[in-house]
Amino acid sequence: MEIIPCLPYDVGLECLIRVPYQDFSSVASVCSTWKHEIELPEFWRRRRESGSNRKLVVMAQAQVDPRQKLGTMKYSATPAYRLTVFEPEGGYWTELPPVPGYFDGLPMFCQLVGAGMNLVVIGGLNPFTWEVSKAIYVYNFISATWRRATDMPGCQRSFFACGSDSNRMVFVAGGHDSEKCALKSAMAYDVTNDKWTHLPDMARERDESKGIYHLGKFHVIGGYSTNMQGRFEASAEWFDISTWQWDPVHENYLEASTCPRHCVDCGDGKLYMSRSTDVLVHIGSTWKVVTELPSDLQNTAYMIGWQDKLLMIGSPRFGAPHRAYLLDTRTLEWEEKEAREAFSGHVQSGCYLEL
Repeated sequence: MEIIPCLPYDVGLECLIRVPYQDFSSVASVCSTWKHEIELPEFWRRRRESGSNRKLVVMAQAQVDPRQKLGTMKYSATPAYRLTVFEPEGGYWTELPPVPGYFDGLPMFCQLVGAGMNLVVIGGLNPFTWEVSKAIYVYNFISATWRRATDMPGCQRSFFACGSDSNRMVFVAGGHDSEKCALKSAMAYDVTNDKWTHLPDMARERDESKGIYHLGKFHVIGGYSTNMQGRFEASAEWFDISTWQWDPVHENYLEASTCPRHCVDCGDGKLYMSRSTDVLVHIGSTWKVVTELPSDLQNTAYMIGWQDKLLMIGSPRFGAPHRAYLLDTRTLEWEEKEAREAFSGHVQSGCYLEL
């Protein structure tokens, strides 16, 4: 079978796997053969082996007022957020098409997760009415199209923990309901089959906890109960995918009772987090300082990791333009990543994908 006329199959495939991810939708629309090829797992394996895959960070980032003065940021009372894409290796920034129905801004505090070739946008608050959304939207990078998925079941849930196995499953746990009562219920969403499954409850209520898929388990870190109302605890618990059960609660998992939102998996089997002016790594049962933050990141807004890399976005002070720095966790060297003014806004959430 020929992929490209007059070329052997393997040569044609080598051409196809080097197509930039932005052109996948064009390639898929050329013919059914090309569409079939780029949807095969073998295609993506060979793309990775050839080094043609691209590492992407997708973020919910505030739009910047073009009338801003140098060194300051002007936001409305409720900033409008849109989806931006950053390629750390090439330093390339761009935007994704808006979520259907949210052309004036993303839901506030929505969660973003990557699952295979898909970006999943979950929940959040309507930026105008502040109504809690149960809607799920999925953007497919092969077709470059959005679809409305099955709504999140159960009560109106916000500020929940969320994570993905980077393949097809998305996990949701905790948060609070419309009465501000913290939740311990959890569920999983299968992106491929557009199906929700209820999981066993966690041992504790966890509002504003951090969700991380780490070493084959969905970790839910920190958070607080209804009675604590904003006073974070230091414990964590995680859901074992192989047994379909929650492991026992790990007390004092964090060094202190603090908001765990800057805790991430770097793909090296370790968890990292920022605290004050430092970056810490979790080794054994303790957190160890590995390096200091650059002075431009004293006000950290967002943090994400992958394959021995740690991307941090923040500013030297509140209201200043945001900057991006990349840390190599092996050499502990920082590298600043330049961004145009349009991509210097506050980052509320994000996720990592490989395409």
